[in-house]
Amino acid sequence: MRPGEGIRVVQMTPPGSSCSVVIGEGLPLGQPGSTKGPQLVVEDIDAAREALAGRGVQISEVQQLGPEGTTGSRFAFFAEPDGNGWSLQEIKRS
Repeated sequence: MRPGEGIRVVQMTPPGSSCSVVIGEGLPLGQPGSTKGPQLVVEDIDAAREALAGRGVQISEVQQLGPEGTTGSRFAFFAEPDGNGWSLQEIKRS
């Protein structure tokens, strides 16, 4: 939506989710490249990493950041074109 001159809001909410991601122009959310730490949770980090890398995203190798086999301990990191830092976290759902 465009609520005013110089403002554009794009809100993405996955079906059934209570969490949204908001991006846009003219929003008071900080300068490009200033956001660090948003996390995307995936069930298969190897497949997600491969898909991103296959699209040209410069993404780290998968890293084990805790005892092997511990839920939520596998991560990969990347920056999007504006330089904001993101991470993938693997959490397998039963």
